Amino acid sequence: MAKALSKSQIAAELAERSGLKKKQASEILEIIADLAYKNAKNSFTLPGIGKLVLVNRKARQGRNPATGETIQIPAKKVVKFRVAKACKDAILGAK
Repeated sequence: MAKALSKSQIAAELAERSGLKKKQASEILEIIADLAYKNAKNSFTLPGIGKLVLVNRKARQGRNPATGETIQIPAKKVVKFRVAKACKDAILGAK
């Protein structure tokens, strides 16, 4: 299995394809990440890739795997990434 691309590799590819300098491409990646962090509460969409959403999880019963003891897991907010249909179709192939 191939390794995941690093931030510098993504910035280099972005710079090469768009004609920007690597530093500018890296700044663009940082700006996109910053926008995602600030707007995740309202949902943040990267067109064609997916959407970051904030989801409320309910409280639930869990089990300690070491002892088998039942525990109560409290409700909490979590960040989820929902992959866009266009992204799924491009990667997996359309059905």
